[in-house]
Amino acid sequence: MEQGIQEGNSSSLSSVSSGTLSRTGYTVLAFIMGVLSAGGIILNVLVIVVTMKHRQLRQPLSYALVNLAICDLGCALFGGIPTTITSAMGYFSLGRVGCVLEGFAVAFFGIASLCTIGVISVERYIVVSNPMGAGPLPDQVHFQHAVAGVVFSWVWSFVWNTPPLFGWGSFDLEGVRTSCAPNWYSRDVGIMSYIVIYLLFCFAVPFTIITVSYSRLLWTLRQVTRLQVAEGGSTNRVEVQVARMVVVMVLAFLLTWLPYAAMALAVVMDSTLYINPIIATIPVYLAKSSTVYNPIIYIFMNRQFRGCAINTVLCGRRAWITDLQTSEGETTVASTSKSQKISPKGSLN
Repeated sequence: MEQGIQEGNSSSLSSVSSGTLSRTGYTVLAFIMGVLSAGGIILNVLVIVVTMKHRQLRQPLSYALVNLAICDLGCALFGGIPTTITSAMGYFSLGRVGCVLEGFAVAFFGIASLCTIGVISVERYIVVSNPMGAGPLPDQVHFQHAVAGVVFSWVWSFVWNTPPLFGWGSFDLEGVRTSCAPNWYSRDVGIMSYIVIYLLFCFAVPFTIITVSYSRLLWTLRQVTRLQVAEGGSTNRVEVQVARMVVVMVLAFLLTWLPYAAMALAVVMDSTLYINPIIATIPVYLAKSSTVYNPIIYIFMNRQFRGCAINTVLCGRRAWITDLQTSEGETTVASTSKSQKISPKGSLN
């Protein structure tokens, strides 16, 4: 581990200029990251508190959503706050050990978050597709799937983010040099091999799982629509709603993570590629903005959870009880029953 911490002390980021921003530029970046960090902390803490407070939200299908909130909270605390401070100072002030710790923490929580999003997509597909066959899964099976998915996301992230601590890969400054991440810029063969494999298993694999799961989910809903007689067009409306939500989820994933992964891969593949520090910083901020987007897209767009959250924030004012009661029983995804009916109130969240 000592080798991993010490490695890179004398490294130079050959693909990113060592030039710095003006004081105003750093202040702007600090403000943006501060807003993202504060928003991520507040929203994800709210998700955890509301779930713990309301028993109807503590269902197996919600485990992955809470795990996503924990991952994003970790990113905001251990990545967003240090980056806000160092950006305000205009340089990375935490030293080499601080760089390694921050880089590892952000990568660890970030990849766990990506894996959790993949787990959520698989869970939603299972909930929709299973009733088409042998009937709804028992609660115990749902619980086992949920726990297995959460454990897998953390183990997978740990496996692929610890090698730099022991010499395969490294953590180094990125962008305008106020935050740390896996070293994309080194020409060392060992480090380059780690980055290529890292991008394959920690970005390409989750993205493939998400795409396949949601594509099959939409196909299943389409088949149900064709098999049943829609009453008042309600089923068609649900299908459109689900399709829109899937598009939002996939686009959000691509917007926040694809630029970062593409930049890293481009730098690894082309040693002569020059990336302006400001341009290199944009994907970093987009990726870290996921701590704000994720709870909004995956959780707060769920009417049941939104009702519980409002009820909690307003200290239980009875004005929101009616809305909460009407939304009780909604699940994480619009599911089909044995008779192949979809509730008009179903939603992806």
